[in-house]
Amino acid sequence: MFSITVRDHIMIAHSFHGEVFGPAQRLHGATFLVDATFRREQLDDDNIVVDIGLATQELGAVVSELNYRNLDNEPDFAGINTSTEFLAKVIADRLAERIEKGALGEGARGLAGLTVTLHESHVAWASYERAL
Repeated sequence: MFSITVRDHIMIAHSFHGEVFGPAQRLHGATFLVDATFRREQLDDDNIVVDIGLATQELGAVVSELNYRNLDNEPDFAGINTSTEFLAKVIADRLAERIEKGALGEGARGLAGLTVTLHESHVAWASYERAL
């Protein structure tokens, strides 16, 4: 399996519901490094997984929809605990929609899978992996 990874970051604010979250139940900020890894079994006709420039551009577009937002105030996330794991899935699903619409080029239609990893810190991160 071949893969390429592109990186961006987001800065968000949010709070959580539930005793398991302790002090994170209060409004707090988070900065995440966001890695998107694109996979395919065989390289395309240009011997690439996907155009790195387009992958970087589209990841940037997806994270810009979340950047500098208080997720507690976003209608898409009303009443939802926007955990790191949950946000990794949101970003992966939004990237998958862009791939399906052709935003990463026709060659991207041959991708087998996508993994999005959000790094909370140098010692903790979460990922969501999906087929395409």
